[in-house]
Amino acid sequence: MQDVYVGAVDQGTTSTRFMLFNKQGEPVAFHQVEHKQIYPQPGWVEHDPLEIINNTILCIDETVKKCQAKGIQTSQIKAIGITNQRETTVVWDKYTGKPLFNAIVWLDTRTKETCEKLGKNRDQYRDLCGLPVSTYFSGVKLRWIMDNVPEVKAALEEGRAIFGTIDTWLVWNLTGRQAHVTDITNAGRTLLMNIEKLQWEPKLLQALGIPKQCLPEIRSSSERYGTLACSLLQGVPISGILGDQQAALVGQTCFRKGDAKNTYGTGCFLIVNTGEGEPPVPSKHGLLTTPGYQLGPDKPVAYALEGSIPIAGAAVQWLRDNLQIIKTAPEVEDLANSVKDSGDVFFVPAFSGLFAPHWREDARGVIVGLTQYTTKAHIARAVLEAVSFQVCDIIGSVEADSKASIKVLKVDGGMTANNTFLQLQCDLLQCPIVRPQVTETTVIGAAFAAGLAEKVWSSQEELVKLWKVDREFSPKISIDESSRRWKRWKQALERSFGWV
Repeated sequence: MQDVYVGAVDQGTTSTRFMLFNKQGEPVAFHQVEHKQIYPQPGWVEHDPLEIINNTILCIDETVKKCQAKGIQTSQIKAIGITNQRETTVVWDKYTGKPLFNAIVWLDTRTKETCEKLGKNRDQYRDLCGLPVSTYFSGVKLRWIMDNVPEVKAALEEGRAIFGTIDTWLVWNLTGRQAHVTDITNAGRTLLMNIEKLQWEPKLLQALGIPKQCLPEIRSSSERYGTLACSLLQGVPISGILGDQQAALVGQTCFRKGDAKNTYGTGCFLIVNTGEGEPPVPSKHGLLTTPGYQLGPDKPVAYALEGSIPIAGAAVQWLRDNLQIIKTAPEVEDLANSVKDSGDVFFVPAFSGLFAPHWREDARGVIVGLTQYTTKAHIARAVLEAVSFQVCDIIGSVEADSKASIKVLKVDGGMTANNTFLQLQCDLLQCPIVRPQVTETTVIGAAFAAGLAEKVWSSQEELVKLWKVDREFSPKISIDESSRRWKRWKQALERSFGWV
């Protein structure tokens, strides 16, 4: 009997890749391509949707060629899943297939005035959608496009314009324009979906003035949406969709109530499963209530609490590209290790404001505690600590909302290759941290969702058995020392407020 494989597209903020996995959950081949970042104004970030779909097809085809060189045939590839940067917003003409504007990226802050027009109460829609009003979410980005791009306004009036997050844009193109769909994890980040009914909410559509006919159909995270109509995998079903952070939750097999994962990428995203088949947990401490996954149309929904940090690995890139303190990102580990502590220097990377749990769009980045003693090594260490402190803030809010402590934190993402950083995180958090053997948890999560739909894997329990530990970290400093450092961080944090 031939081996079977499942692939997944991972369309991220800075790059697109396609990766193929065997039934043991091991990566077999991949191809990755970066795309251009477009910065029209300070705080504005855009992507070219056509570049993204072209890169996606290229990554699929190049991976298939690598597999064929290893003797793997396309007939052995049973499904593909899609995971994507969430909230990033695309509007296109359903007849020509052409985007009507560049994609507005999740961390873009141009919609501040759009949010203010909705009223001073940021939490007025939380009961309906689980989210605060913020520049972060797709609904306000779509409203901004409608208000500021005449071509889009006209196309909507004529019934030509349709909207989607990146998953929707990819599926629509990959299926030959046959499927205009999204899943609950992406729809749940628009500010437009009813968090309990899992459908577009008329009150939210009315508040933002968005016509329902331009929106995609909301589906589960694991079912067949259509088949590939292009690329070397023509005819292979697309059977899984998960927003990137929920994909990592599935990839880390966080299927039990209280299971938590944190992804350290461009930004940093902590998600805690609040229970399959249980109602969503409202947050009173600045977190987001969000769908975690629904692994089949007839399966229970798992809700989650999430805390999002816009700047994590991006802070290390800032050291490299802007300050030129390091030449490559991995160098930050040795530099930070060359000093025993940060020399009482604290860094708050609020480059585009602060997300959870503070939600301060008026904040901007600060470095405090500088003296003549300070070196670039102290700043490098302060950058790593800043990411860790922000995670501590979110964990504190999760525990307050869920009324339970997190026993273990599973981690993934590019920064987790840095052992010094993970030990710092563990020390400040005072909680064991576990890094898995397969750290590509986002893309494997999408593959798991697709493979479950096509019966490559029979159950979530089978997926749990595939997950294996690479290394576990335990705290090496006292709770008192951790608390002392956290209090100092809070002082630095307050100094970032009110700058804009």
